[in-house]
Amino acid sequence: MNLSAVINLQLVMFALFICGFILTRKGVINSERRKGMSDLLIDLFLPANIICAFLTGISRDVFAEAFQVLVVALGIQIISYLLGLVLYRKEVNGRRMVLRYATICSNAGFMGNPVVEGIYGSQGLLYASVYLIPLRIFMWSAGLSCFTVASPKDIVKKLVHHPCIIAVVIGMALMPFPDVGPSFLLQTMQSCSKCVLPVSMIVIGSILSEADIRKMLKGSTLFYCVVRLLGIPAVTMVVCRLLGMGALVTGVCTILAGMPAGSTTAILAEKYDGDAKYASECVFLSTVLSLFTMPLLYMILA
Repeated sequence: MNLSAVINLQLVMFALFICGFILTRKGVINSERRKGMSDLLIDLFLPANIICAFLTGISRDVFAEAFQVLVVALGIQIISYLLGLVLYRKEVNGRRMVLRYATICSNAGFMGNPVVEGIYGSQGLLYASVYLIPLRIFMWSAGLSCFTVASPKDIVKKLVHHPCIIAVVIGMALMPFPDVGPSFLLQTMQSCSKCVLPVSMIVIGSILSEADIRKMLKGSTLFYCVVRLLGIPAVTMVVCRLLGMGALVTGVCTILAGMPAGSTTAILAEKYDGDAKYASECVFLSTVLSLFTMPLLYMILA
């Protein structure tokens, strides 16, 4: 995919953001409907998207590169966790909780899958699905601990029952047999898979419609955006190239490492008495700025 195609993809995403923004301001989408759309994404569209990514045939090279992606993703999560502990010690507790979580947990699921698929195709999407495994684990362990004490039992329960983790297991089991099963099931999954980009972007646009734009240009918010959107992906790209990893592995890991704050940041902040308004501002600003930083990362990678 060339730069003009990447920019076009960003414009499509921005247009979908605006749709979600306007529909929420008009009252067509409210918090209850948005929750239903989010549940639909997590329980159906994203799992179908992940399974389809694995049904692209199998080779020894694919397994080797997928393992590299898994190792890099695990390293990114460990570094992100440590950065969260070090960088925000001077912030008040409510904001510190938000910044730590938002550094650990990006929006690589909702936003990353469609972006990587648009840039790198089905094999890129497969690697993105593998990349998300450590992210899911850290989300429900180190991430959740930013707001509350998470017991090992709760962590295991959330991971075992998470639809996207289940989809990865199913996809890996079906990977050697991409043509098995009736064709109507595959077409059904492909149809659901195509809903990920429009629905996820509309949901994010709806969430962003509730942020206070006038209050988001704070020093700490901008500093967080630099760390999340430029610092972490820059380190990822340098390490991947120093280790001699292929262009596809390096590209997928770098793009996903540069995703904005996860939308769950604001949800958990509200639930566990963090600074929910500040969390919404971090999600909003990092998402808007990512529309500019992602093409920049692509140009550097090209």
